[in-house]
Amino acid sequence: MKQLLVTAMLAAGMLAACMQNSNKPLTEENMTKLELTQEWDKTFPKSDKVNHKKVTFHNRYGITLAADMYWPKEREGAATSPNRLPAIAVSGPFGAVKEQSSGLYAQHMAERGFLTIAFDPSFTGESGGEPRRMASPDINTEDFLAAVDFLSNLDEVDPERIGIIGICGFGGMAVNAAAIDPRIKATVASTMYDMSKVSVEGYFKSEDTSAQRMEKRRAIAAQRTADYKAGTYKRAGGVIDPLPDDAPWFVKDYHAYYKTERGFHERSGNSTDGWNVVGCQSFLNQPLLAWAHEIETPVLLIYGEKAHSRYFSEYAFEKMTGVKVEGESKIVGNKELLIIPGASHVDLYDDVAGLIPYDKLERFFQQNL
Repeated sequence: MKQLLVTAMLAAGMLAACMQNSNKPLTEENMTKLELTQEWDKTFPKSDKVNHKKVTFHNRYGITLAADMYWPKEREGAATSPNRLPAIAVSGPFGAVKEQSSGLYAQHMAERGFLTIAFDPSFTGESGGEPRRMASPDINTEDFLAAVDFLSNLDEVDPERIGIIGICGFGGMAVNAAAIDPRIKATVASTMYDMSKVSVEGYFKSEDTSAQRMEKRRAIAAQRTADYKAGTYKRAGGVIDPLPDDAPWFVKDYHAYYKTERGFHERSGNSTDGWNVVGCQSFLNQPLLAWAHEIETPVLLIYGEKAHSRYFSEYAFEKMTGVKVEGESKIVGNKELLIIPGASHVDLYDDVAGLIPYDKLERFFQQNL
């Protein structure tokens, strides 16, 4: 009995010590210092209608995130104005960096009167987190919540008017963030992927059997053993290059963006050597949209008519509203599904085809922030 008491006291002391250490405040002084590129290295031209600067903030795991901030030049005195700016945090696509699509969206929305940030998720781009090129449905959702923390504490921002935009795989993360954080007053998921759904089922449910899922689990488990022995993580490779003749058309679509001057960026995993092979393991058993039906704030889902990924948005919309989607634009309550005629998945990454509905995005956020 005495031994049990001593053990319990030791355990309590260790717990208290851990709790004391965990309460160390995260400040600019003790956050990880990031070396940020200061020159303009985006895949899109700089607008003369907005101001821009690099900023950093941290998530609740202590990972320092890097972001580009944009705000309209005509609102230079927003911090002292009686009407502070509404703000939007943007991230995605999955495997991209803020110098690509998310920065483009952020800059356009800043031209339209919003203060915006485009951030690199944890473990990618200029953001912190080791080892590199890992992904997590929890941590990457948390990255959006951390962006809201940051924006809520800016003098220039009205903390009651903050929205988010998630592109591609970060569309799913954005919907998940909206389900857990009521500070997010409006959410857009553009050309959305549900990374949990595609990991579990494969594309179009092509790997949706218990045997196929077990095969994935065994392969990743074996790779973990090999990585640990090697002391490094094997990369899965980014978008395949050169393209094989029999590549699916949507892979050719990705190649046309990530592997050409149109969208290539050296810090983008999709443009270079991709995620770690084991990097997305947790998506196999952590569904992103489990509580999407309880989101009370407005959500706008946008996808291309010809996008291979359109079924992710249709599934998310049906889950949030209980209404079966039959291939046309729908509004149910404060949830909206918008189809862009003639657009593919990647057409909503940039302005090459001129199909990103910025006017609609502006109206949506003006009405709801």
